[in-house]
Amino acid sequence: MKSIIRTLSASAAFFLLPGMFNAAFGQGKSIDRIVAKVDNYVVLRSDVEALYNDMQAGGVRGADRCGALQQLVIQKVLIAKAEIDSVMVEDKEIEDQLNRRMEYMIRTQFGSEQKLQEAYGKTVETLKGELRKQVREQLVAQKMQETITGSIKITPSQVKRFYNNLPKDSIPYFPTEVEVGQIVKVAKISREQKNEVRAQLNKIRDRVNAGEDFAVLAKQYSQDPGSAQFGGNLGVAKRGMMVPEFEAMAFKLKINEISQVFETEYGFHILQLLERKGEEYTARHILIRPSYSQVDLNDAERFLDSLRTRIVNDSITFAKAAKEHSDDKVTAARGGMIMDESGSSKIFTEALDPVIFFTIDTMQVGNVSKPIAYRTDDGKSAMRILYYKSKIAPHQANLQDDWQKIYDAALNERKTKALNEWFAKAQDEVFINIDEEYGHCKIMSNTPQ
Repeated sequence: MKSIIRTLSASAAFFLLPGMFNAAFGQGKSIDRIVAKVDNYVVLRSDVEALYNDMQAGGVRGADRCGALQQLVIQKVLIAKAEIDSVMVEDKEIEDQLNRRMEYMIRTQFGSEQKLQEAYGKTVETLKGELRKQVREQLVAQKMQETITGSIKITPSQVKRFYNNLPKDSIPYFPTEVEVGQIVKVAKISREQKNEVRAQLNKIRDRVNAGEDFAVLAKQYSQDPGSAQFGGNLGVAKRGMMVPEFEAMAFKLKINEISQVFETEYGFHILQLLERKGEEYTARHILIRPSYSQVDLNDAERFLDSLRTRIVNDSITFAKAAKEHSDDKVTAARGGMIMDESGSSKIFTEALDPVIFFTIDTMQVGNVSKPIAYRTDDGKSAMRILYYKSKIAPHQANLQDDWQKIYDAALNERKTKALNEWFAKAQDEVFINIDEEYGHCKIMSNTPQ
């Protein structure tokens, strides 16, 4: 089972792959049946097909249905053993992952909550409810894997030995990589603009209190595309899921009470509490964002242009300027550097946001761009400057340029050995049955796939 670490990494993947996402919501299923059992856990034929399709789409070498089934069986063994060993995950972890995975799917596949909800005919909260069991199992399997391999370490000399022992034709060839940083400045909204929105929402609130239907008004006026089509209904939320101001208001209200107008980072809201049970509540809201004027954007542009001059003149480093002035909290904490999903600042050019790619394509390494118009993930108008820190030309992997990647590969090899040994023992501690349809796959054999 040489491929165990690859399959485990995929089964504990941070994000659901598109095929698995669709399968979870019942799209694309034909006649289904159980093809594997591990204690009380089952693997469906549709699960195997979905993962197999994703492996093919992801360019996994040698992808086949046996490999997909092996991955799913290993995941179920991890879950079954976690149950025996009392390895659990907290509800908050599950909710956090559900939120992040939904955000990822919206960003990479649908573009907006509204399009996601239209595609499936369900609210985001309903979709999350349908995914919750699958996400819990993935997180439990991941945590169990971490208990097995978490203490494994590797030294620099072992990394070098691993690289030197690689066959020359097995050393990967990497395409162009770049490092890019950003400093974002969100346009500031005047007090007058905020007051206009407050007044508009207060009029809507008065209409609700006078007897008009909250849901109808939400569909007409709310600028939250994800909930507006559902009358502003956000579904069931648990404590800690929403931004603090929103949550504080929800727990403050009585059932069916309409809140006063309040502000969050997303704009201004009125909120109606529909139901509350312990730490859970159901609410609906109407969101209106103040409009940005060109004057607001011009102020942000002037600020960044002045900051850029200081950076270019070496009066302040880009990293320090980002930490002190950028409105993007995530990249600001990293000195402005944009990172990929693995946490690396070295990003393959084909994985870059197209706007960033075409901007740096006209720049020299080490330069900082002029301010560029930018729309934040939560819909705010902003400006940003980009720093083209470095560029690594296409090359065969080497210890100098690719130390972290080679280190990770060497560490994974050691983890693979530990997991193989663990899995060989775990087979005797749980009930495993593979359907005869997949009998040729030798899932329970130590024969390399």
